[in-house]
Formats: sequence, structure tokens, C-alpha cells
Amino acid sequence: MSDNKKTKYYLVERDMLPEIFIKVTEARALLETGECQTVAEAVSRVGISRSAFYKYKDSIAPFTDMKHGQIITFHMMLKDRMGVLSSVLNIFSGSGANILTINQNIPINSTASVTISAETAGMAMGLEELKDRIEHTAGVIKTEILAG
Repeated sequence: MSDNKKTKYYLVERDMLPEIFIKVTEARALLETGECQTVAEAVSRVGISRSAFYKYKDSIAPFTDMKHGQIITFHMMLKDRMGVLSSVLNIFSGSGANILTINQNIPINSTASVTISAETAGMAMGLEELKDRIEHTAGVIKTEILAG
């Protein structure tokens, strides 16, 4: 493209794209995650040629809706009992949230302070429902949302 033309972008539903575009993004994801070590391996796995990959790799990328992919941080006070943190983590897992960090302080007076940050893009429930489920878990003393 010449330097005097401004690049234009289009937002198109996945089902409307030619299959080659989808496969190029899949091959890129395989390389980025380390599932494949070489371009040859990635393109072979998704069933495209290397030339097709190189032709489109810099021009197509999946859209990430940042409004729906927030990072949320919870602060909790938990009783220092076996299985309490595990129960809370199972609730996060069941919600579809992707846990990014967990910070647990050393328990004082049989109570531990825990902070969990998670990405909410894949969540199947709202934040209030998630918070409510955590609050009603045995051993959870207090839950609050710090950021998000």
C-alpha cells in the first residue's frame, strides 16, 4: 500500500470470512502459544500452505472486545481452613473467568487475606453472581471487588 493512503479496517463476522483467514489466525495462535515451534508445523496442523500464511499473517487478526474482556480484582478474607481457597478457585473456574494472579498472605488469627485477579471475557455469569457465590462459600468471611 502506498504511503499516502490511510489504512482502512473492517469488522466482519467470522462466518463471513474466507476459511483461509480463519486458518491463518489459528496458525498464528499455535505459534504464539508455543503449541507449534515452526511455521511449517503450524500451517501443516491447520491445513494451509506456508505461502498463504505469509501472504495474510500481517493483515488479519481476531478482534478482542475490550469492553467484555475486563480484568477484575477481588479481595477476600478467608478462614484458615483446608479447602476454603480451593472452593473459591472452583467457583472462579466454574464461572469461566480466567485467573491471572492469586496473592495469599500468611494467616493471622486464623484468617487469611487473599487477592485474586481474573479476566472476565469468558464468564458465563455476571460479577454480582460470582461475588454472591463466593460470599456464600463456607469459610469465606468477606468479599469485595477492588477494581474492574
